[in-house]
Amino acid sequence: METLSINGVTVDEGAIWRETALFSGASDPDAAARRSLAVRELMLQRAGELGMLEGGLSRERVAFASRADEDAVIDALIEAEVRVPAPEDRECRRYFDAHPEQFTSGELVEARHILFAVTSGTSVPPLRALAERTLAELRSDPARFAERARELSNCPSGAQGGNLGQFGRGQMVPEFDKAVFGSSAIGVLPQLVATRYGFHVVEVVHRTPGRALPFEHVQTWIAERLAATSEARALAQYVKVLAGRARMAGVELDAAATPLVQ
Repeated sequence: METLSINGVTVDEGAIWRETALFSGASDPDAAARRSLAVRELMLQRAGELGMLEGGLSRERVAFASRADEDAVIDALIEAEVRVPAPEDRECRRYFDAHPEQFTSGELVEARHILFAVTSGTSVPPLRALAERTLAELRSDPARFAERARELSNCPSGAQGGNLGQFGRGQMVPEFDKAVFGSSAIGVLPQLVATRYGFHVVEVVHRTPGRALPFEHVQTWIAERLAATSEARALAQYVKVLAGRARMAGVELDAAATPLVQ
């Protein structure tokens, strides 16, 4: 693979390898890691142009002690250059009226899963292909779910046929939570669920409806969510501008696909 470089600054292979650990659920962890590092480097270089790095130095003359130090600079850059309008009350009300299923208290799901774990050294394409074949099989014959979980799952729950018991919103990792609570489907979900742990085949066994919450109880949460969506769009546009004037190699940069702008 071509060396990753941004405006002549080379990102070493070790950094790319470490970054792939954050994208184990992606279809191509290496490509996702390269996009992430490219966006970070673009922003750090922009911070250098603005004199925001320690001592007002350019990016090429600054070595960060930790990722947290880089994050602090990136946060300051975003604060300085990316403007995100606060959502108005009527926008929050429209979102509330359009998504009543999201605003319930006490909603529970009983589910089971089969985890195809992505670990260091795992070749992702064949693992994903195995997960897809298993999903297709169990969509046709759900009765074999427990058997396949015991045979294939890399989660301790496999010994219990993949059973996760009952859980509510927010108890699972966000990607899993969204897949399970994002619809009213019962049975084996039609798509693999990709999380930081790998690929999951998921079956929703039972749903217990919750109690509808009033708008006033969730208005702040909705405002924060809408603001986050607006910020993602603004960041994607900002990165697009930075990338448009940069010399880059070893990366196919789609700003919207980077974790920084999600």
